[in-house]
Amino acid sequence: MIRKHFAGFAASALALAISAQAFAGTVTTDGADIVVKTKGGLEVATTDKSFSFKLGGRLQADYGSFDGYYTRDGDTGDAAYFRRAYLELAGVAYTDWAYNISYDFSENSGNGQANSGNFDEASFSYTGFAPLVIRAGRFDPDFGLEKATSSKWVTALERSAPNEMIDWVNTHQDGMGLQLQYLISNWGYASTSVSSKDSNDREGESVKQFNGRLVVAPFAEAGNVLHFGVNFAQRDLDDVAGPDVRFRSRLGMRGVDTQGGNSAGNLGNRTVFAGTNAGQFWDQDKAFGLEAAWATGPFSLQGEYFKRKTDSDGPQSDLKGDGFYAQAAYTLTGEARGYKMGKFDAIKPANKEIGAWEVYYRYDSLSVDNDVALTAATFIREADDTSAKVHNLGVNWYANEAVKISGMYTKAKVDKVTNLNGDDDGDGFVVRMQYVF
Repeated sequence: MIRKHFAGFAASALALAISAQAFAGTVTTDGADIVVKTKGGLEVATTDKSFSFKLGGRLQADYGSFDGYYTRDGDTGDAAYFRRAYLELAGVAYTDWAYNISYDFSENSGNGQANSGNFDEASFSYTGFAPLVIRAGRFDPDFGLEKATSSKWVTALERSAPNEMIDWVNTHQDGMGLQLQYLISNWGYASTSVSSKDSNDREGESVKQFNGRLVVAPFAEAGNVLHFGVNFAQRDLDDVAGPDVRFRSRLGMRGVDTQGGNSAGNLGNRTVFAGTNAGQFWDQDKAFGLEAAWATGPFSLQGEYFKRKTDSDGPQSDLKGDGFYAQAAYTLTGEARGYKMGKFDAIKPANKEIGAWEVYYRYDSLSVDNDVALTAATFIREADDTSAKVHNLGVNWYANEAVKISGMYTKAKVDKVTNLNGDDDGDGFVVRMQYVF
């Protein structure tokens, strides 16, 4: 019953936020004046900035079709699903306290339970020590440029293959954390966090994770960006029975294995390049990352390198893997990608009639040390090191500041692993319709 009421409230709030775009104005009170903004959602704030709240969200509807290696037997499969369906509430209270609540109704980034959504974020922050910000609650820890950029404005539809190989570094996994963020003048950013994940050891103590990120950006404005960053993450798996240490990736095709919506089901192939999620003991799981970006006018380049090492605490071998991606993007209509310290932001169309058109290409590469042969339900892996190469070619149409329509073609090639049909390459295409408010 509570869930139905919450869903009803969310639907009503969504309708209010959309319809409110037709109105604007200022409301005067006997205290501080209240300003109501309706462009891109519903925002109410006092003029002295002591209190505010903003209701917003995002809806991303995807359809993908894929074949070859992406499916168990090489046949063509498809999937239609909500990639994200967020309702977001953020604001300020008593000047120095900020809050952010984001609920995902799509199940696709949730906790994996059937017919359930998930609090993607539920956190509060203290900003009274600016430029130091202290955040606590549930949030995704910092690691990398691609993940720091909002899913609303990330260039490719899915983040890179090597990024997914280290998926634990950026997820809260239903846990809680404490984070310190520091803006270094106008040229740098640093963050560090400690999180308590929902996995426990044999004594019932939760898995602890540490993240650190440092960014230096000598040029940090839209159309003029020079960005460098370094990242580190570590989680302690000591005495945890059968933790998930799989090195795996969907290689750009989310539809082969989604947590919500119509996926490829048993037909989709999401390969485990090494590692397991049961029956073995491990020690430290560490990840390292380097990031760089350059943008001039409508053209941008960015790339990242990732390395992961999982130490064994048993007879099995240590696990190691690394990978990188390189991406080039160009806005045909001349607009520059937005940039905020540490991350890229939205492209805002200059022409309201034709919008903004962006084209891009991204190359992904990952390789994993492996000495265990495995025949699974959808793939066959040799007792040898595995690798994958992925080409992504796409276009984004920013129809306006709220609507974005995207298409991406992806081609993958793997080594020392195939689907059950013996295919070691595959093709896929994904389209997305996005509405942001």
